[in-house]
This record gives sequence, C-alpha cells and structure tokens, in this order.
Amino acid sequence: MLPLEDIDPALSTALQDAVDDVGLRASDRLAAAHDASHYLLTPQAVVQPASIMEMRALFDVARHNGVPLTFRSGGTSLSGQAVTDALLVDTRRRFRDIAVSNDGATVRCGPGAVLQAVNARLARHGRKLGPDPASEIACTIGGVVANNSSGMACGIEANTYRTLDSLVLVLPSGTVVDTGIPDADAVLRRDEPRIHSSLKELRDELRSDQNMVARIEELHSIKNTMGYGLNSFLDFDEPVKILERLCVGSEGTLGFLAEATFRTLPVKPHTATGLLIFEDLDAATAALPRLAATGAVTIELMDATSLLVAQRDPASPEEILALKVHNHCALLMEFQEQEKEELIERLEVGAPVWAGLPLTTAVEFTTDRARRAAFWRTRKGLFAAVAGSRKSGTTALLEDIAVPLNRLGETCRALTTLFNKYGYADAVIFGHAKDGNIHFMITEEFADHGQGVARYKAFTEDMVDAVLSRGGTLKAEHGTGRVMAPFVPRQVGKDLYQVMWRIKNLLDPDNLLNPGVLLTADPETHLRHLKTTPEVEEEVNRCVECGYCEPVCPSKDLTTTPRERIVLRREIARAEAAGETGLAATLREEYQYDSIDTCAVDGMCETACPVFINTGDLVRRLREENSTRLQQHAWNTAAQSWGTASRAGALALTVSNMVPSPLPTGTSAVARSVLGAETVPLYTKDLPPGGRRRSVIRHPQAEFVWFSSCTNTMFGANPESDIQPEAPGVAGAFRRLCAQAGIALRTPRDIPALCCGTPWKSKGQSSGYQQMRTKVLKSLNDATVGGSIPVVSDASSCTEGLESLLADSELEVIDAVAFTADTLLPALTEKGLLPIVDASRIPSLALHPTCSSTRGGSNAALTQIAEAVSGTVYIPDSWSCCGFAGDRGMLRPELTASATAVQAVEVREFGAHAHASTNRTCEIGMSRATGEPYRHIIEILEDVTT
Repeated sequence: MLPLEDIDPALSTALQDAVDDVGLRASDRLAAAHDASHYLLTPQAVVQPASIMEMRALFDVARHNGVPLTFRSGGTSLSGQAVTDALLVDTRRRFRDIAVSNDGATVRCGPGAVLQAVNARLARHGRKLGPDPASEIACTIGGVVANNSSGMACGIEANTYRTLDSLVLVLPSGTVVDTGIPDADAVLRRDEPRIHSSLKELRDELRSDQNMVARIEELHSIKNTMGYGLNSFLDFDEPVKILERLCVGSEGTLGFLAEATFRTLPVKPHTATGLLIFEDLDAATAALPRLAATGAVTIELMDATSLLVAQRDPASPEEILALKVHNHCALLMEFQEQEKEELIERLEVGAPVWAGLPLTTAVEFTTDRARRAAFWRTRKGLFAAVAGSRKSGTTALLEDIAVPLNRLGETCRALTTLFNKYGYADAVIFGHAKDGNIHFMITEEFADHGQGVARYKAFTEDMVDAVLSRGGTLKAEHGTGRVMAPFVPRQVGKDLYQVMWRIKNLLDPDNLLNPGVLLTADPETHLRHLKTTPEVEEEVNRCVECGYCEPVCPSKDLTTTPRERIVLRREIARAEAAGETGLAATLREEYQYDSIDTCAVDGMCETACPVFINTGDLVRRLREENSTRLQQHAWNTAAQSWGTASRAGALALTVSNMVPSPLPTGTSAVARSVLGAETVPLYTKDLPPGGRRRSVIRHPQAEFVWFSSCTNTMFGANPESDIQPEAPGVAGAFRRLCAQAGIALRTPRDIPALCCGTPWKSKGQSSGYQQMRTKVLKSLNDATVGGSIPVVSDASSCTEGLESLLADSELEVIDAVAFTADTLLPALTEKGLLPIVDASRIPSLALHPTCSSTRGGSNAALTQIAEAVSGTVYIPDSWSCCGFAGDRGMLRPELTASATAVQAVEVREFGAHAHASTNRTCEIGMSRATGEPYRHIIEILEDVTT
C-alpha cells in the first residue's frame, strides 16, 4: 500500500500561505500519484501555483522545510520523471497561455499548454511546432521542453532544442531569468554572478578538451535525451543561452519553466502517406537506408504485434485490417511538400525505390485526408493500444532507444533475442525508424514476490549492453527519468558525468528539484517504486494511465479526469486489499462528488482513448449501484408517462419565467439543500421557458420518420432569437425546411411520450431505460413499417441515444444535421432556395459542435451547413464539451461553468454575429457561458432560406 501519512502541519500551513491551491486530501494525492510511467509514489501534497510570484514563494517554502519539488503537467511521461513522494507541482491548470506572434513565426506558451492546442492556434497561420510527439493530444509544453521532445518527423533538426527561441525560468534561488530580453546575459551576470561565471568556465573547459568535444558531438549526432544537453556548451557562447539550452531535457531538475517561446515551422500543405508491408522485421529494416534517401519526412516502423493490435480497431486503415499477419512488419511513410508539383515529383523519384523492395502488397501513397488520418490514428495510439491489450494486472514498460541507422536491424534482432531469453512473449517494437529510433514495450508482473523485478533487472542490464555496444543511446526522446538515471555514467562516460553533477550542484545546490531523476547515486533507482495494477471494473481494467483522455474531459479543471477516476478506483481496491478500511471509506466518500456527480458521461474520453475506454460506462454503473428504490420508482414512473412528465417540466419552467427570478431560484436552492443536489435541479434566470408539446404528423407517403427531441418540449426556443411564434425552435424550422424541399415526414403516433433513453442511461436507471426502449422500439417499428423508412433525429444527443437504444434492431437513425447536409441542402438548392447567404445579416457565425456530434461523426456536416449560411465560420480553438449533459448543467452548474470558461472567452473576443450548435441543452449551456443566444444550426439555415 502506498504510504499516506499526514503532512507536517507546519509545512501544510506554509504551503497554503504561499499558494492558493493546495491539494491535501487522500483523493488529491493518490489521483496525482499516477502518470503514464511504471512508477508510483504518493506526494505529500499537490500544489498548483498560479503565477511566478507563487512559484517563487513555493521555492522559499521548499528551501526552508527541506522538501523537494517535482513538476507535472500532462503526465504522459513514460520514464518516471513526474512522480514524487514529496511535493508535486501541477502546472497544467494554471499555466496554459498561448500567444502567437510574428504572423505565426513564433509562439509563446505556458508549460501547461497542450501541444495539440498550440498547433491548432498556429494552424490559422499555416505554421506548426517542430516537435511532433505521438502524445501531442495530451502532452504539454512543459513536458516537451523538460524531455527535449522530438517525434515522428522532426528528427534532431527540428526538435525542442533546435526550435526553442527563449524561455522564462525561475531558478531554485527565486531568481527569474528571461532569456528572450536583449540584455539577458548581462542581467544573469548581475543577478546570479556565480552561475554566470561557472557556466563560462565550464564552457571553456569543455571546449579545450578535444576528447570531450568529440564525445559530446558523437552523443548528439543521433537522438539522445540521456543526462543534460552538454552540446549547449558547444553550440552557444553566452552563459544565459547555455543555461537556456541546459534546461531543455533537464526534466525539471534545474528550475521551473514558466514560459517558452518557439520558432515555428511552415505547414507543408501537400502530403502523401503510404504503408509498405514486408514479410518480416529484417526485410523492413534492411530497406531503411534506401527509403530514407527518398526524402520522406517520416518512416514509422510497426512490427507484427503492433499490426495485430491495430487490427482490433475497426477504424484502422483497410491495408492493416485486411492483412493476415504472420511475421509481417510495416513501414508508414509520409512525404510533405509546399507545392503539389513538388510532391508529385518526390513520389515519382521514389517509385522505383519501393518498386524494387520485397513488399508483400502493392503500396499506394494517398493524399486523402481521411485515409491519412486513419494511418496516423493507428500509429499515434499504438503505445496505449498495445499496452491496453496486455494481460490484466500487469504493468506496461516502454523504452526508447536510438542507434545509427545502419545498425538498426541488428539491434532489433538483439532485442528480439532478449525478449525470447526472458520470456517476454508479448513484446512489441515500433517507432521512428528513419532516425534509428525505436520503442519497444514489454509487460511485467511486479506483484509476484519479486520474481518480476528480478527478471526486469536482468533484462535491463542486457538491453543496456546491447544498445551501447552498437553506438546507441539509451533514451532517444522520452527523457532519462528514473528508468535510466543509473545508466547515465555508462552512456556518457565518467568525465562528462561529473560535469553533469557540477551543473546540478551549481543551479540546485540544495538538491530540491526532482532528486534521483536524471542523475542518481542509487544504482537501483529504476527498480524502486514500481507500479502494480490491481484489477477493478471490467470497463476500465485496460487503462494504461496515459492521460490522452484528460484534455477533452469537461470536468478536468473542476474535479477529476477520466484517468483520475480510474486510478482512484484502483486505489480504493488497493486500500481494501491491504485492510486500510479507513482510507477506502475516505476515498469512496470523496469519489462521490469528484468522480460520479461531476462526470458529464459525455463519452468524449473515448474519442481520445487509444483503447476506447468510455469512463462514462463506469460512472453510469456506479450511479445505478448508488440509486435508491425511491429514485428507481420515480424514473420507472417517468418512463411510463413521459409525455406527462416532460410537459410538467416544461410547465415548471414557464411558470418560473413568469415570476420574479429570486422566487424559483430560492425555492429550488432550498429544495436542493433538503432533498440533495442530485435530485433537484437548480433554477437560474438564464433558463428559457418551457417548450411545446411535440406534434404528431401522419403522412401515409412519408419518406422519413421524424423523431423530434423531448428537449424541445422541456426547453423552449431561445427567447432572444429570431423565431417563428407558431412553431419555434429547431422542430418548427426542420419541419418547414422539409416542406419547402418537398420532403414528406411523419412521426410515431405517440411521439410526445417517447424519448431516446439518454436521461435514464446517464443516471444508471437501467429498469426505466429498458421500459423506454421497449416503447420506442415498438413505436418506431410501426412508424417505419418494420424499418423500411429511416428515422431522423433533430438533436445530436438524441441521435446518439437512439443509436444506442436501437443497436440490436434493423432501424436506421440519421442525425438531422447529416440529413440536412446530404438531403435538404441539395434539395433546397435545386429549388432555387439556396445558396442565399446575406453577408450583411450573418457575416460571421460561432459554431459549437457537441460531444454527440463529435462521437457520431456529424461535425463535417455541421460545418458544411454553417458555411452555407455564413461567410465566416468560427470554431474556438479551445472547443470542448460544454458539460451541460442533459440536466447535469442544472444539477451541477459548476461543471458547465468550468467546462466552458476558456472557450467562452474566445467566443466573446471573436464577436460573431450569430451562434449555433446542434442540441438544445448545449445551446442553453453556451448561452449561459457567453451571454450570446445560441440556436440550432437548422434554425439559422431557415433564416437565410428564401
């Protein structure tokens, strides 16, 4: 069991005096104990400084109390450099600023900014960052700098070290160093004369020793993140610039990175991607020198095990899905050029090369965006996908090495021999073959009385010898971390190792920053604090704690993320197995609000998860387990009389809108305090009045069955929008547009009493859900004449709900947005009603895709409609699920406020003339957040249709 002693009261007080946000609860500490690595330590506290001033105060506390600090942001690190049993400093929630300058030529970022978010901001300028790690969906700028990240295309020419422009650093002494100001070196000499002079002396000492110079140049001729970047002493003259580059790859051991500015690269718009499949690994690696000479920007290797795992994803490319894998190995190649003609020429020159290779299938290079995306989805999610397929209860260990390209084949053979020797039958090899940089993953059982640890120790020793004997580096791009810290002396040699210790002692004389990481006196650091993975719920056992899910989670800044929800379940299981009943009870109590009540169950986590975990499935089941008989009875009754129940909700909203707002607000607040926040929604004055009863349409020759959402009954159309009084909202707009297009609709005869089932499913009310499912299935079978007519749903969440509800039937469900793009727009255009875009009326449109439209794949159609009604369509770079989640925004309004905070600022700054979404509750949530009237995109389409 992880130690969970109480923090020293004096230290606790000092931390809370220095920093506003300090996590001391069991859940705070244990949730933060986990990152993507195979190490596990419990911090004494989780501290979230909000400014450089707070960071300086935190350094003072650490020095005074002699307690170390470890920095954490994305938590995607694989080498154990972001876990600690001291103070964990979380920079993810407070340091996310992104400022693009010089028309995208440079970008300034906080350490908590997610790499993908930075690239999204740069994309508007046709630029991107140089580093391109596969974890870009979740890794942050802080981690990118701390590990000297590279990736798939950048090699060593455009990695973090090469593309960094400047940084703002807070030294352990509290001194703030801004390397971007014109007189930065003079300021460093004034503020830190000892550091300035010592760096200068070290520079001259290293440069005067030709053996050291040669060794440094050799170490950095290939990808290498072992130890400190001593090449900085050769590449730069000014001590301040040497310090700047020493911090790249320093893993938070020299200072706090408060800000980093990068020089960006142009996005080459013309790209072709292809998959070359060989009989085996030897054949693939033998072809690498010839393929690398073709000018491909990436050549990614995937061995047979990788391909087998990739085949479990139905979204994988057909080339992989159709392959009967034996010993095959694939190389994913990509070419990028500025001009189309240059790309064509590049492919023509390369064609004879791959034509002469022993490929098992013909290769086709595609420029199709969707097919290329499928290739890269497979490759970027490979680590987590492979790790997720491991035996339950085992721990995944991923290493990354680099060797000269001409020695990659023999290195892979040597590794395969070691896998067989030590019984790692499920080992996998993949990676950046063009750079001689491969990743290999093994799985180990560390809870087997030391046998797994002994095996891992022996394997590591042999692996280190195999790589170093071939002129390789033991860490190519993931940072040294705990996993390779004991082997830095063997990698760099005694003399250079002593130089590294001099750097550490110079900048961090009290050894406060991440001690034992990167440099260590303990030869078995890599064998301590190894993570075990207790089995918990089936829905989440395969989680590898990679954190890819976290940036898309609506509750990430409020309570917990999907990764944290899962690891806390593991910690509860661990506590119970250890007999720590008090701790288990505490964790369960804190879990209720943190992980159950404030989960939007929107499924966005699944869209980012490489192993397709929808943590909402877990939360729904836990809600069902927590449900009382009274709640079950109430929801069963609602299912039986949904028409009455939904009208009652609408009437309550209408009445509340007619009386002074303090009355219903106060009444609902009192009721919540008595009956519970999960039982009584909070009324707020921004809620619309109730809507109208859904219309029943009977048309014998109908082409489609219209399933109008019950949210249109409960919530009326936005009162500030330009609506049709006789049939407001999306229901009226959709019906009128279909009539104009000559499309006949009908509804189920009992449509006012039907629902897609989402309210029951999200609350874990399985009995009521089954009752509604039975009603809907029978009604839609009748209305569609046994499934011969498609069903159209006018709310994206209801489309998703219906698809789930009717999963075992033959009924076809089409989202109204996709239906409008594919059927209505062409029909209206043919009749001369479109395109009519009055730029003076809707010159710009802010668009809010929903979690359901994202999961359902209708965002492209949504954008197509938006572009038909407005000259400028704007989707915020920080777009995410609004967290309203049906009634969750009324039960837990703080969830929606947190989920929309960042994108609301973007929307207000953009100042669009109209605002649209695809779901009534999402429109309410976004209207609340921004103060702007959001409407369904189909309503706005009707506005511009003659």
